[in-house]
Parts: sequence; structure tokens; C-alpha cells
Amino acid sequence: MELEFLGTGAGVPAKHRNVSGIALKLLDERNAIWLFDCGEGTQLQILRSNIRPRKIEKIFITHLHGDHIFGLPGLISSRSFQGGDEALEIYGPKGIEEWVRTTLRISKTHLSYPLRFFEIKEEGIIFADKQFKVSCKKLDHGIESFGYRIEEADHVGELQVDRLMAMGLKPGPLFGEIKKGKMVTLPNGQQVNGRDFIGETIKGRIVTILGDTRKTVQSVELARNADILVHESTFNKDEAKLAKAYFHSTTQQAAEVAKAAQVKKLILTHISARYLGKDISDLANEAKEVFENVRIAKDFDCFEIPLKKEALDETKT
Repeated sequence: MELEFLGTGAGVPAKHRNVSGIALKLLDERNAIWLFDCGEGTQLQILRSNIRPRKIEKIFITHLHGDHIFGLPGLISSRSFQGGDEALEIYGPKGIEEWVRTTLRISKTHLSYPLRFFEIKEEGIIFADKQFKVSCKKLDHGIESFGYRIEEADHVGELQVDRLMAMGLKPGPLFGEIKKGKMVTLPNGQQVNGRDFIGETIKGRIVTILGDTRKTVQSVELARNADILVHESTFNKDEAKLAKAYFHSTTQQAAEVAKAAQVKKLILTHISARYLGKDISDLANEAKEVFENVRIAKDFDCFEIPLKKEALDETKT
């Protein structure tokens, strides 16, 4: 599981930051990618990454401001030309289906795959299968804006191979039966309970990705005990009044959410183009006054999210 930031800017594209787009790469888990927001130019950013559009399985839109959705029609169209034939699911606020379908209809765009929309009618679980659960809550942005919490199911503990080999067993089909937790009869006639040879359950990972918002209690609820919280920080701490007026957050407000939710790592994004060079370090330091484990994302940063038995890795770029 890995997060790749395709755009980390606020409002309009800049030379050093594209507008919002985040890829949750689940290639090992389900050979798929989930995209969160799709601002203008996202498909160009994808061309500069190793992401294949046909691998994008779901797109979650936080809100309908242009810097979060203007890249959708182009990406949807290109995915059709680049070998995508599997259905694409799009989740988001009411209006996202009308906007996309109208754009495709007027431009006479024909897709080679089904397009399925799930417009959010109420807070709660919007997707669930055996591997993952996605839930959402409304945020505070002056327009309907959602935050998403992605929870992975717990993993079965590892098979204690050393103990089995110490009993004279060799790797083979018998190991598979034992790992399933079954009662197994060994070649010597001894019966063993497979559950006795499986390690502790490995806790699934939690990722929280918020849309644009003021600081709000819903953000804390969505981020509770997350491995990674992605939070906007459009303004610095000295511009708290401006942040409130424009329904955004400051660096320190984002850090306060991370601290209250007891997350492991906070990644700040949606950075105003006014902040350059040393300003970025200053933004990080402001947040660290409240919450220590903070990174400010830049375009194409990748953050690995390992299982909880391992330490959380730093950015790979």
C-alpha cells in the first residue's frame, strides 16, 4: 500500500505544484489504484509516474470545486484509449454524475468500459468488501465536501514455519492446510490444530484523506488512529482569519486534528502557490509545534504504508 501525490497545490496549477490528485496504490493488495480527486492536468501527472490508467478502479471526489474535478473528463476518456475495459466507479457529492455525463455527451466521447456513479446521500460506509471499507463524513467548506476513511481488514497471522520444521515437517501442501487453521493429521499420526501455529493477527492499515475544510470534529473522527492522515493546509498559522473566511485550514489546525486523532503520520497538502522555498520549511515547523511527525507533500512524493508490524517508512522520493 502506497500513497502517491499527483498534485499538491491549491486553487490553480503552478509550475511547481499541480492541483489536487492523490493515488492510493493497492497493487499488492488488489492489483488496483484508487484515485482521490482529479484536478486539471492529473492525466499529465500520471504520464510522469508509473501509474497505468487502466489500473484505476475507483475515483473518490471530495467536492465539486474545479481544482478537484476538472481533470476527470480527460482521464476518463484517455483510460478508454489506453486499454481500460474494466468498469470505473466514481464516488462523490451529488452532481458529479450529471457534470461528467454532460461533458462526455457534449464532447461525443464514447467509452470502452462501464462508468458507474455512487453519489453520496448520507454519511457512513460507502464501499465495503472483504479487503477494505471506505466511510465518509461531511466537512466544513461552504460547499458539500467529504473526508474519506479507508480501513483495511486485519491480516491472518504468519505461519510459524520454524516450529513446524522443528517437528520434522517440510514445506508443502500440509503447510497450507495448517495455515487455514484446520485440524491436521501429520504423517506420524499426530493431530495438530493449525490455529496453534499461526502468529498474532496483523492489524489492517487505516488511511484518512480529507477534502478542503475548516478544522472540524468530523475530521478528527475520520482520522482516529490512522496510519496516515492527509489534511489540507492552505494557509500558515498567521492567516487563521483568512483560512476561516475561505473555509480552509492552517498548518497548525491540521496538526491539532492529527494530535487529537492520535494518528501516526500527518501529510499536509493543498499548499498555496504563495509559499515557496523556505516558506515550506516554515509551514512544516509550524505544524511540528503541535504534532511532530509531519511531512509537507510535493508532487510525485510517494509514501509507503507498511503493515503495523513494521515501522512507517519515510517518503521514497
